[in-house]
Amino acid sequence: MKTLKTLLLGLMAGLSLAASAQEASIRKNLAERLPDMPAIEEISKTPFPGLWEVRVSGNRLFYTDDSGSYVMLGPIIDTKTRTNITEERLEKLNAVAFKDLPFKDAFKIVKGKGTRQVAAFEDPNCGYCKKLHQEMAKLDDVTVHIFLIPVLGPDSLEKSRRIWCAKDRARTYSNWMLNQQPPEPAQCDTTAIERNGRLAARHGINGTPTLIFANDTRVPGYIPAERFEAMLKEARAR
Repeated sequence: MKTLKTLLLGLMAGLSLAASAQEASIRKNLAERLPDMPAIEEISKTPFPGLWEVRVSGNRLFYTDDSGSYVMLGPIIDTKTRTNITEERLEKLNAVAFKDLPFKDAFKIVKGKGTRQVAAFEDPNCGYCKKLHQEMAKLDDVTVHIFLIPVLGPDSLEKSRRIWCAKDRARTYSNWMLNQQPPEPAQCDTTAIERNGRLAARHGINGTPTLIFANDTRVPGYIPAERFEAMLKEARAR
């Protein structure tokens, strides 16, 4: 029995070494043949024989063969289960737990008691974000943590800085989003906005608004008040 266990451990160690050598070879070949390619962050096997997943620039994926001779883009579909393996992998990579969000880099808009919570990644010039705030005005008992990510250009960045540096961030932001009252010039440490940008990129948040509810459910884009209320209730029930 001991001998069999020793043999199995040895076999597993050998397979691990072989996989590591294979990964090193792929990494070396891709770097030499595609010098302009972003730095490789991870290489891992896929369920498809001879196909490896390559992850670069955070969560961008592509695929290559055992030798790094060919590169393939696009999703892998499992025809037996009819699942999109690439999409499932990206969902795992992009997942973010609500409790782990850096709330120090956000400000709060509180309605009523504010016992129900949601995070919103927004750009102050985003039309759908403004529309979302009109819907949020119909809700009660909710705290919205606003993470500013100015993705729509220099004016968005300037407005974000003014809002973040305002004495009353929540009121200044609401006045702009709901009443088109521009934020006054203000200066302070705005590195939180830069951190928000990196956080969004790391988790594949590239559109505004993006909502993350307390049960970690992620919703990209505008939703009406009725759906917002239903999702708040669902998040609280879990």
